[in-house]
Amino acid sequence: MGRSTETFSKKEREKARSRKVKEKKEKAEDRKANGSKGKGLEDMMAYVDQYGNITSTPPDPTKKIRVNAEDILTGVPKQEDVPYDAVRNGIVSFFNDAKGYGFIKDMQTQESIFVHINALTEPLKENNLVTFETEKGPKGLSAVNVKKK
Repeated sequence: MGRSTETFSKKEREKARSRKVKEKKEKAEDRKANGSKGKGLEDMMAYVDQYGNITSTPPDPTKKIRVNAEDILTGVPKQEDVPYDAVRNGIVSFFNDAKGYGFIKDMQTQESIFVHINALTEPLKENNLVTFETEKGPKGLSAVNVKKK
């Protein structure tokens, strides 16, 4: 008599394959029973309330706010042109002697302005009150003619 050609591993693979096919059929039947296809447009609709949250209910028309398109800013507003030649007052917020640069906080506009050691008339330390002029540098405003008050 001959041996059976079906080995244990072949039987196990066949069982696993038939189990997967059975699970797949069950999932397909479950999807058909609980399917979301065929829903109406209202069931699929999502709304945004006045606070920007997504809801399933339409917004209240009495809370609608009219906005003019001209009032919406789509870019960065231009800064007011401060004359570059004007003498300004500020406080040294940071200065590194070893690297030779720092920043001065303008008292009027509260903006931070770069200062290089070559623009100084005398040595500076942090929290010194200074007067300075500004000029346009490659990366923005730079302080020049910096003097202690």
